[in-house]
Amino acid sequence: MKKNRRTISFLLMAAFFIALGLGCKEKVQVVNDSNTADIIIYGGTSAAVVAAVEAKISGKSVIVVSPDRHLGGLSSGGLGFTDTGDKSVIGGLAREFYHRVWQHYNTDAAWKWQPKSEYGNKGQGTPAMDGENRTMWIFEPHVAEKVFEDLIKEYEIRVDRDEWLNRDNGVEMTEGKIVSITTLSGKTYTGKMFLDTTYEGDLMASAGISYHIGREGRDVYGEEWNGIQTGVLHHKHWFESDISPYVVSGDPSSGLLPRVSDEHPGEKYEGDNKIQAYCFRTCMTDHEANRVPFPKPEGYDPLQYELLGRVFDTGWDGWFNKFDAIPNHKTDTNNHGPFSSDNIGMNYDYPEASYERRKEIIKEHEQYQKGLLWFVANDERVPETIRLEMSKWGLSKDEFIDNDNWPHQIYVREARRMIGEFVMTENELLKRQPTPNSVGMGSYTMDSHNIQRYVKDDGFVQNEGDIGVGTNGPYAIAYGSLVPKREECQNLLVPVCVSSSHIAFGSIRMEPVFMILGQSAAVAASMAIDQGIAVQEVKYEMLRETLTGKGQILK
Repeated sequence: MKKNRRTISFLLMAAFFIALGLGCKEKVQVVNDSNTADIIIYGGTSAAVVAAVEAKISGKSVIVVSPDRHLGGLSSGGLGFTDTGDKSVIGGLAREFYHRVWQHYNTDAAWKWQPKSEYGNKGQGTPAMDGENRTMWIFEPHVAEKVFEDLIKEYEIRVDRDEWLNRDNGVEMTEGKIVSITTLSGKTYTGKMFLDTTYEGDLMASAGISYHIGREGRDVYGEEWNGIQTGVLHHKHWFESDISPYVVSGDPSSGLLPRVSDEHPGEKYEGDNKIQAYCFRTCMTDHEANRVPFPKPEGYDPLQYELLGRVFDTGWDGWFNKFDAIPNHKTDTNNHGPFSSDNIGMNYDYPEASYERRKEIIKEHEQYQKGLLWFVANDERVPETIRLEMSKWGLSKDEFIDNDNWPHQIYVREARRMIGEFVMTENELLKRQPTPNSVGMGSYTMDSHNIQRYVKDDGFVQNEGDIGVGTNGPYAIAYGSLVPKREECQNLLVPVCVSSSHIAFGSIRMEPVFMILGQSAAVAASMAIDQGIAVQEVKYEMLRETLTGKGQILK
C-alpha cells in the first residue's frame, strides 16, 4: 500500500513538473518568438538605438530589426571626433549618450594607453559641479559601441541582428499603412508603427515613398548652394596647382589616370544624380604597443595614387591635418586635401544597388583606402619626410577586433532623401524662411564633400562638389521632414534619410542630429499609437510639450 502511494505521489509530481515545464516553454515561446511589437525599427544606426530607448521609455514594445551586427553606425564605426556645431542645442537622449561617454572617460580604467592628464579636457562640455551635465564629444569607437549596447541591455530592448529587409516584396501595406516587413531570412515583423533608421532609406523606398538621389538644381527650391558647383573651391579639398590627369603627364594620348572622370562635369547649378564621396573613418595609432602596421591590400596598384604623388611634388604638406586626436593615442582620421580617403566618383550606384553590389562597392572602397595608407607609408614616390612619419602609424589593435581592425561601417554621407510632408532646404537653415513645427535642431556647416573629379578645359584635373557654408547659428528641423506624404504612408517615420535638399542634408546629416531626430520620431510614433491616428495627424502642440519635457531643444 505504501509502495502504491509512493508510486502515485511520484507520478503526480512528475505530471506536475511536466506541466510546469510545458507552461514555461510556452511562456518563453510567447516572449521570444513573437515578431510583433508596437514599433518596429529597421536599422542599426545611432538613431535606431536612441529611438528604441525612447519607445521603451514611452511604454511601447519595440523590436530593432538590424541588418548590422554592430550597433551605432558611424558613431561606433570610427567617427569619434564628433561633428557637433553648437553643442547647446543637442539635448534629450542624444546628450545622454555623450554624457555616458564622459562618465566612461572619467574613470582611470578608461586610460589604457595614455594618462588622462596628458589628453586633458579636449572634447568635454562645460563642467558642472555634480557632473550630471558633463559631456564628452570625442571618443574611441569601442567606447561608443559599449554605450549603445549598455542602453540596449538596460532598457531590455530586443535586437534581431543580421536581418536584411527583402527589398523586392518584403513590405506589406494595406490602406496606406505598413502592416509588416519581411527579411531575407524569412522572418516577418508586424507593428503599428515603423521607423526607417538606415543610412540608405531601404524601408522607405520599398514602401513606395517618394525620394530623391543626387543634387537638385538650385532653382528647384530657390537655393544658392545646390546643383553642380564647378569653380566653387571650399575647404582646401581641391587641386591648388595645375596637375596633369594623364598617365604620362601632359600627354592626353596616354590616357587618364585612375579615378579621374572622362565625362563633362555638367552645367553649373544644374542637378545631377551624383552623391558626395564615401570613405572609412579609420582609427589609427602611433602607440607602438597598440599599433598594427598598415596591411598591403591584395591587388595593390601604385598607379591608383599617382595623382597624390604629383600633389606631393608641388610641396603640399597637409597630409596629417585631419589626424584628429581621440583618447589613448588614437585618431579619427578623415579626408583632407585634393586626394585623400574620399573615394570620389566611385559610389554613384550605391543608394539603389542590390545588397551584393553594395558589398562590392564597400570592398572597392576598402581596397582603395588600404592601398592609400600603404602607399603613403611605403612607396618611394612619397617624399621621405612624409613617408617616414606615416610609417610610424598603423591601425589600432584594440579596435574593430573582429574585422582586422578595419571599421565595420563605411561613411554613407548621403544616399536617398525622402520627399515628405515638408522639405528642409538651405532657406530654412539660413533662416531666410521660417521652419514649422520644430522637433530638434542642427547647427553644423552645410557640408558637402567632393562629388566628382574631372578634366578642366585647360587640360588639368580638378575636384567638384565640396561646399562648406555656415548656417549663421542653429536652425530648427521640421516634423514634416520626418514623415512621408499622407497619401503614401501613414505609419512610417524617417529620422535619417530625412526630407531635405542635397545641401541642407549636408548639415542635417550629423550623428548627434540623427539621434535627436530618432528620439523625436519615436515620441511621435508613440503618440500616434495612443491616439489611433496617422503620423501626419499628430498634434504639434502636444508633441512639442512632450519633447520639451524630455529635454529636447526645439528653439
